[in-house]
Amino acid sequence: MPSTRRAATAAAAALSAAVLVPLTPSTAGAHGAVFNPVSRVAACYAEGPENPKSQVCKDLVADSGTQPLYDWNEVNIANADGQHQLLIPDGRLCSANREKYRALDWARTDWPATAVTAGSFDFKVRVTAPHSGTMTVYVTKEGFDPTQPLKWSDLDATPVATYATTRTATDGFYAFTGNLPARTGRHIVYKVWQRNDSPEAFYSCSDVTFGGTTAASAPSEAKIAAGADRSTVSHAGHGGDELPPALSAEAATPDASPLPLALTAAGALAAFGAGSVLLSRRRRAS
Repeated sequence: MPSTRRAATAAAAALSAAVLVPLTPSTAGAHGAVFNPVSRVAACYAEGPENPKSQVCKDLVADSGTQPLYDWNEVNIANADGQHQLLIPDGRLCSANREKYRALDWARTDWPATAVTAGSFDFKVRVTAPHSGTMTVYVTKEGFDPTQPLKWSDLDATPVATYATTRTATDGFYAFTGNLPARTGRHIVYKVWQRNDSPEAFYSCSDVTFGGTTAASAPSEAKIAAGADRSTVSHAGHGGDELPPALSAEAATPDASPLPLALTAAGALAAFGAGSVLLSRRRRAS
């Protein structure tokens, strides 16, 4: 084969290899759950997915398997973009309208609950990947019937807490103070966490009893670590998450597609191939 054809063939092959870099989209990760007052999914995970203690958690596993519990920090909508009420119908608030977490919507009075009182309350959210955004917490109105599916209209329009989240979380927690209004009996604390660096949002339901005496347990750090390898979702971050210390916000491009890099490489290889062809021709002419 003449040298010019060999050079052209090599350049074309290199160009094809560069352009055909797999353009696999980044996987959405799992990023947190309310630990005080403990959310439904976190409370059942704390009991143990393989051997839950409460009847409702046993029924959840019988209905949906153990995976929703191992994925306790995932309950999200990847492209919510603030359209929470549009995307989540009444009766599906706790699951974020995701079939995987359908059991979390069960209207039952035996969900593990946290005892609370009216007044100042210290919220704690365990995050496995911090995100910049806003966490808004609501509580159900007085007269809420826990034997009926949770509706948007059941939530008091005035949040009990609003917290601006950052890309860092002390010891893996967001901690902030809210104010619970006067209520009696069993209620639901509902959390919406909307990222501002992504359309992704996270949701949770925590059962509370005003004037109660018992508190549901949150997962221990040992429990979290023990179940991490059973999770089907990332326990780290993705686009817009906390940046490594060596990078700045200006220098980094989170979740960058490999396409620009591939095209840059392809251009360089094509230029190299063309140069090789030209050099070969000049040598033959001389």
